[in-house]
Amino acid sequence: MLKAENTLFTIVMLLYFAAMVGYFLFIAVKKDPVSRLAIALQALGLILHTAALILRGIGAGRMPLTNQYEFATSFAWGLSLVSLIFVLRFRFPVLGAFAAPVTFLVIGYAAMQSKEVRELMPALRSNWLGFHVSTAIIAYGSFGVSFVLSIIFLLRDKMRDHGFLDTHIPTAEKLDLISYRSVSLGLLFLTFTIVTGAIWAERAWGSYWSWDPKETWSLVTWIVYAIYLHLRIRRGWRGKSAAVFAVLGFICVMFTYIGVNTWLPGVHSYA
Repeated sequence: MLKAENTLFTIVMLLYFAAMVGYFLFIAVKKDPVSRLAIALQALGLILHTAALILRGIGAGRMPLTNQYEFATSFAWGLSLVSLIFVLRFRFPVLGAFAAPVTFLVIGYAAMQSKEVRELMPALRSNWLGFHVSTAIIAYGSFGVSFVLSIIFLLRDKMRDHGFLDTHIPTAEKLDLISYRSVSLGLLFLTFTIVTGAIWAERAWGSYWSWDPKETWSLVTWIVYAIYLHLRIRRGWRGKSAAVFAVLGFICVMFTYIGVNTWLPGVHSYA
């Protein structure tokens, strides 16, 4: 099973890379068939990625969500899934040209991690594992899409092919709205992540909150996005300021995921 998973993982990386190149070509040649090919490659990669995760779970005898490699490849899966949904829902292939590199970088990070299957530490032998980590994956994927949308928003007026923009990129107002919805989805699932993590921590270590670096930075990230939503809903925040705030929020997400594990080890160092 694990050998098959490794083979599928390699194929998935190649498909995501091909999809990324396809999206870039679409931007260059502005031909709709090229965008449809890129979307098809991403969709195929996502299907095989799902199969690889299932094989990993069967081979490991548990949910594949317990170490750096497994969370990174699952994070890439979440990014691919959420971005593909937004591309199809809003007929927005240009989003893929910005989201695909982020997905490829995350799965590339996964490829650099150890794929060794190790016995679970006692604290991880819990039914809360699936709830806690899966909600984090969806949250991070949604924040990743909001980041990409915000980058597109900030660059939109600097792209001067207006006929292409009008056809393939939503208006600035719609980009702002889609980003807001993505942040809202991400914050909802990040809330689930923190709550389920607190319940799990109490059962594993006897305390709901211990100010572990991962816990602390998850809370910081939650506060950043909560401020974003507060300012938008109560103060009517829109446009460039909101986009910049969403970009800063995703920087917090990446520090919570990679930076904390690298520089601030704690009880979450395994993922």
